[in-house]
Amino acid sequence: MKTVQVTQEKKKNEPVKVQGILRGLFSFVPKRAFFEKNALNYPMGRRVFNILRELGTEVKLAGSHNRITGIPGKTAREAYMEAKRTLVVGVRKTLDFQPCKPSAHFQLPLVTSCPGMCEYCYLNTTLGKKPYVRVYVNVDEILEQARQNIASRVPEITVFEGAATSDPLPVEPFTGALAKTIEFFGGQEHGRFRFVTKFTNVDSLLGLKHQGHTRFRFSINSASVIDRFERGTPRLIRRLEAATRVREAGYPVGFIIAPIITYTGWQEEYRDMVTLLADRFGSGAGLTLELITHRFTRRAKATILGIFPETQLPMEESERKYKYGQFGYGKYVYRPEDMDQIRLFFSDIVHEYLSQAEIEYFV
Repeated sequence: MKTVQVTQEKKKNEPVKVQGILRGLFSFVPKRAFFEKNALNYPMGRRVFNILRELGTEVKLAGSHNRITGIPGKTAREAYMEAKRTLVVGVRKTLDFQPCKPSAHFQLPLVTSCPGMCEYCYLNTTLGKKPYVRVYVNVDEILEQARQNIASRVPEITVFEGAATSDPLPVEPFTGALAKTIEFFGGQEHGRFRFVTKFTNVDSLLGLKHQGHTRFRFSINSASVIDRFERGTPRLIRRLEAATRVREAGYPVGFIIAPIITYTGWQEEYRDMVTLLADRFGSGAGLTLELITHRFTRRAKATILGIFPETQLPMEESERKYKYGQFGYGKYVYRPEDMDQIRLFFSDIVHEYLSQAEIEYFV
């Protein structure tokens, strides 16, 4: 790999300088970055390159965003931590969108991975031992494919999920991809966009012409789950503050409560969480809720134990039911009687505190 020695002729509105931008906008500042050479042929690639240059991030060229070498780490934990500090900028060649049940019709691939370090993350199954953060600069091509998918289903509404394999918000100050996508869907009569985040740098998205076509969702959890397992992410109150600003900007808002984990005192803590929602959003009119219980695969368990050997995640296979998933691999979920208890509990507290909110699904 070669260190990048690139100079780009300055064009109108390029590059975007970090001077004058509050550093607080960057919830993620990579330690290193790798660029596919072709990525610098796109305006977004040049934008990201120049922001990283201003931040002093080491930048190298790479042959493919799918095959990155040069991320250090002698142990599984070191490799994971270094990957989470690595940004890869590439061109997405595959534009066949994957299905995204139950939340949407299609995944919309803007970003892969996330700088957060949640111990339970389901991406531990699919992204391997070095889950570096990847952004795609050919957003215009991705959105054109979305336009074609929408047209093929008219007069039905087609829904796209922007966070199926990522949290796209931490890299938004670099890419501007969410802003571009939100305004694209604002112009689509039969298209809708949704994404979920644990992060809070939402201000650049508040004034966009979204036309109510993007549902902005926040992933939340009980105090104990966030404190024990959600490393490198904002605390619950900051997420709720961001959600309040987003709702005031006219976006439809939702919350994903995931993963729901049972432990001593879980009912009390989840009740406290729901009451905080009610304090800010009243009866929950217009809110959507997605309830996802904790599950894990054998591969994810092995990865998690290699990275976080001290983890307190409940991963006793003998206490779970084995179930095959939609992507061809099996996972361990709560037993039916435990699922029934969790379902009934959340149904009751949502009815009590957020009576006008919609539970979209429980899994």
